[in-house]
Amino acid sequence: MDAISEKKILSMDVEKRTFALLNDKKRTMGALGNHILVEFMRCDPHVLNDVSSIERDMVEAARKAGATVINSTFHHFSPYGVSGVVVIEESHLAIHTWPEYGYAAVDLFTCGEMDAWISFDFLKEAFRSDSYSAIEMKRGSKNLLKRIDFDISSSRQKADEWVNPGMYTRNVWFTDKDEFQALSLRYTGEVYHDVTTAYQRVRILESPKYGKFLALDDMVMTTENDEFHYHEMISHPAIFAHGNVKNVLVIGGGDGGTVREVLRHSGIEKVTMVEIDGEVIKACKQHLPDIAAAFDDPRLELIVGDGISFAEQATHSSYDLIIVDGSDPVGPAEGLFSVGFYNNCYKALKPDGILVAQGESPKFNEAAFTDLHDTIEGLFGKGNAYVSLFYVPTYPTGMWSFQVGTKASATDFGHIDAAEVEAFVQAKGLKYYNSSIHTASLALPNFVRQLLQRK
Repeated sequence: MDAISEKKILSMDVEKRTFALLNDKKRTMGALGNHILVEFMRCDPHVLNDVSSIERDMVEAARKAGATVINSTFHHFSPYGVSGVVVIEESHLAIHTWPEYGYAAVDLFTCGEMDAWISFDFLKEAFRSDSYSAIEMKRGSKNLLKRIDFDISSSRQKADEWVNPGMYTRNVWFTDKDEFQALSLRYTGEVYHDVTTAYQRVRILESPKYGKFLALDDMVMTTENDEFHYHEMISHPAIFAHGNVKNVLVIGGGDGGTVREVLRHSGIEKVTMVEIDGEVIKACKQHLPDIAAAFDDPRLELIVGDGISFAEQATHSSYDLIIVDGSDPVGPAEGLFSVGFYNNCYKALKPDGILVAQGESPKFNEAAFTDLHDTIEGLFGKGNAYVSLFYVPTYPTGMWSFQVGTKASATDFGHIDAAEVEAFVQAKGLKYYNSSIHTASLALPNFVRQLLQRK
């Protein structure tokens, strides 16, 4: 152990530290760097799973100790875990968290006179740690090293040419994943809205590429810059295929994008929207106003309540179109994938009514995708069940679907008046949907056909 002088701090709690000095003081002097390896235990799991808070606290811990922050990179793993590093002129602070165990591993490496124990004390309080341990090591003992003289002129020239961005850069990532694959978005680290309701965690974050976005329980729901892919395709194809939609029921869709698109049609007389979590509506009205743009339309009846119960109690044969704009089949949206729910929707449709449901991805959640298709096909009939594929850059795999049931066999979901559609597209300035996309979305790749044929 001549190369490293170390100090161990064992069996510590908030009130007391016990220091065990393993090497004498003489051997701790004259080192190039100081390295503290920390284990924070019994921490607040909510804090450890919040990438924005972790980044903020790590940066502040560096600054509290007098460090100069150069940049930071942090990444959230869904459903839980954060990794990140703060690069400082004096070296770095790094972390990985396991919220499910209330545990964080922290690496504090410093050079010069910076006291990293100040960072330690700050993080202990920030993470609400009730138990912790640490090892302090002196790195690069000078009595074992020999200084090497070398030509640094070229290095100085490169350093002079490099432009520091000024304020430290931030590199924070949000990840939406299942056990096999993931989608990550870099975001600014700013949190505009963060409320945990009885149903889910509702957040508004911001991505440099896609603008502000809504995240529910670590899943990306919609972003400012690609929301039109989803909202135009969940609404317009069914309205044009039906030809005479007057009364619409939307279940879910708290961001407001679906009802905004439905209400673009002047022939719509009434839209009833039932969203279980009023916090989603509130957050989107405040931070995503272009998406939540139609909540004041007099044709809209907005109900904050349980869409599953609403469908169960709905008057039979009352709606021309029912749109199920739910999230993935977990949490409050899990019941939106049940046979009983869709049977109630079927009863609530008029004889020529159409059902459109968020249908998951054939490459991300294959089981939910196929189960939903089987359910709709079983209720509406084999020839009356359709799958419409479209693409959303911020959804895992990019490929997503809407699943459609037409109650009347005479309704051909692929048949539309192309001229009427194109006139509407031009008049309303649509960005995704058009007559060609309508037809093309129903053309399924062979692997999707095979997936749907499995029983």
